[in-house]
Amino acid sequence: MKRVRILLAAILAAPLLMVAQQASADTNAFRGVNWADARDNYVDGWVVPTGLAAGDSYATIKTKSDGILAAFQQQLGANTVRLPINPQSVNSDWWARYKATADSALAHGMKVIFGYWEANKDGFVDDTAAWNTMWDRVTADYGGNGGVYFEPMNEPFGYSLNAWVSLCSGWLSRHSSIPRGRVLISGTGYNDNVTGVGAASALNGTLLSLHFYGFWASDTTRAAWRANLVSRLGSYSSRTIIDEAGAPMTTGLNYTNGATQDGNVFTAYFAATTDLARERKMGVVYWPGLRDGDSYSITRQSGSGLAVNNPSGVAQLRWGWGL
Repeated sequence: MKRVRILLAAILAAPLLMVAQQASADTNAFRGVNWADARDNYVDGWVVPTGLAAGDSYATIKTKSDGILAAFQQQLGANTVRLPINPQSVNSDWWARYKATADSALAHGMKVIFGYWEANKDGFVDDTAAWNTMWDRVTADYGGNGGVYFEPMNEPFGYSLNAWVSLCSGWLSRHSSIPRGRVLISGTGYNDNVTGVGAASALNGTLLSLHFYGFWASDTTRAAWRANLVSRLGSYSSRTIIDEAGAPMTTGLNYTNGATQDGNVFTAYFAATTDLARERKMGVVYWPGLRDGDSYSITRQSGSGLAVNNPSGVAQLRWGWGL
């Protein structure tokens, strides 16, 4: 009888196990936006996303963040925000206040991705000791929260594949208490190809992040852009979040008319990107959700809230999210 009970339990558990494995193979639970500094996030100083001010208190940042993040949820359908960090911001008193952005997102039931931007714009970690101190502090504060994800570096274009894998392996070892499924390893170059990091056994179990932009080529067909993106993903779509992709949202382009998506670089690019993301169940974190002075910004500040810059762009992004 005991053997029968064990066998029955195994049979009943098998479908549940299959469902769990399938769920873990998709990243489309990440429907996100980047919230960026108007100066871009490559700053030698504190990163201060649009709408915030360096003199703001924690309470003020929390109030501002509550409004902006609620607008991302209500107007876009976002459930994830990607926030920039650097040692200048975290290893200073700004961090105690800036954390209100993440705390607000978590209180709204959103996922948070912390990503490191370097200041020298050379594709290398600026100061390894300061970088380690930064990540020690960030993971100490948020490592126990399952809604927070960590991206050791944004666009590591200074490193060879082997050097980048080595740096990431060191990060994973130093922060071994963080589940690998909550770590995003950037693709090589400008985060533009995940085939190398995907194949690296030292990085097994991590998520991968890819960037993909329409100004990288001059193609005007969805088919050409799809082929471009597919080559950058290889066989690693199931682990990959496209955590930067964006197109002009203030120039009047129509992104949702299928008959005219071909014929323009950006409408063809954005359609191909969102179509493939939907098809392969990949997460997309749009660049940017909000950033002053950026024609790609899908929203803008309006009064005490946000306004959408291009409803057709929002519709196409939501399509890519599977909504």
